Amino acid sequence: MKISPNTPCPCHSGKKYKQCCQPYHKGILPFNAMLLMRSRYSAYVLEMAEYIMKTTHPANPDFSPNSAEWKESILSFCRSTHFSGLKILEFTGGENEAFVTFEAKLGEYTMKEKSRFVKEDGKWLYESGDFGEES
Repeated sequence: MKISPNTPCPCHSGKKYKQCCQPYHKGILPFNAMLLMRSRYSAYVLEMAEYIMKTTHPANPDFSPNSAEWKESILSFCRSTHFSGLKILEFTGGENEAFVTFEAKLGEYTMKEKSRFVKEDGKWLYESGDFGEES
């Protein structure tokens, strides 16, 4: 799925896509874990499976060495999910580890997660998430 660079960013930051997540999707490394989290949410909205894969830590339970199968699994999730909102609740950033607590509106319910990110070789990666209550 493609969107205009002047469209509001899918991460609901209030900025245009070109001023928010697009630079990360094009290869710029996010400065912190919160920016990575926002860009990953946008990547799900935009069906950018490769971006999700390259920003997932190998220790993540969803990580798979079978990239074709993993990519299809991500795309299937993207296509079957209505992403309608993202709200950052808390961000705790460290030098090599950070946490982002967020709520994502997915169709009829809201998912809450506290995500753990680690920085390796200068690159932030999504390592794991603890899910809160869904409503």
